[in-house]
Amino acid sequence: MGKIIGIDVGISTTKIVGLRDGKPSAPLRITANDPVTSLYGAFGKYLHDNNVPLEEVEHVMLTGVGAAYVKNDVYGVATSRCDEFVADALGARYESHIDHAIVVSMGTGTSFVMCHGDDIRHIGGIGIGGGTLQGLSRIMLNTSDIKQVSALAMQGDISHINLLIGDISAQPLPGLPMEATASIFARAQNDASKEDIACGIIAMVLQSIGSAAVLAAQGTDCRDMVLIGNLSLLPQCKEIFPALEKLYKVRFHIPKYSEYCTAIGAALAYGKKV
Repeated sequence: MGKIIGIDVGISTTKIVGLRDGKPSAPLRITANDPVTSLYGAFGKYLHDNNVPLEEVEHVMLTGVGAAYVKNDVYGVATSRCDEFVADALGARYESHIDHAIVVSMGTGTSFVMCHGDDIRHIGGIGIGGGTLQGLSRIMLNTSDIKQVSALAMQGDISHINLLIGDISAQPLPGLPMEATASIFARAQNDASKEDIACGIIAMVLQSIGSAAVLAAQGTDCRDMVLIGNLSLLPQCKEIFPALEKLYKVRFHIPKYSEYCTAIGAALAYGKKV
């Protein structure tokens, strides 16, 4: 059996991974001005960097919003398409080894997919994600470079931006510790530092996503959430999501290749009836 290539095609960023004998390898990402350029650039670089002859590629599996721009087979290799929500679930399930979870795909916005074995259902989403972070940072910090914003945020103090339960109550409220957020950006002043603003923006985005995931799980027995997508790489995830775990009695998981789970899932979908 030849190599299966899974490609998650975004509007400007494409992620690609190879799959042989059911095991993914050598994931990489490419950024370009349009999805077609990004796709072909990623495919060519993958083949070159891993010394994979084109004739060894058995099939290409495409997913993501940019896949609609690709009408033909890629480089003459048989090419199919996979629903993005299915790819999210298959990749997250493979990487996390968790069979029953809500997959939280943190892209430009955020989608929620319930995965229970082979039962995969898109259950909703919110318009808050990496696009929100970039847009607010562009307006408030004059940059949309998420790495720069994250570095600034590491030096910020969230108590200068958010109103906490301890600010409004002399004792913890039922189920709410003193350090829990009462109101996002409620303490922000017009002379707030860039570091504090960056800290507030990232905290707002990640807290909103985490709280929405918990709400999506209400009425179900699911207590595991698998975080995938670019935002899962933010160092602030290691602080914010454990706090939400403690608050809501759930478990958030970030797999090793969380950034590439959708591409991995696309490759895994080859030959499956999903």
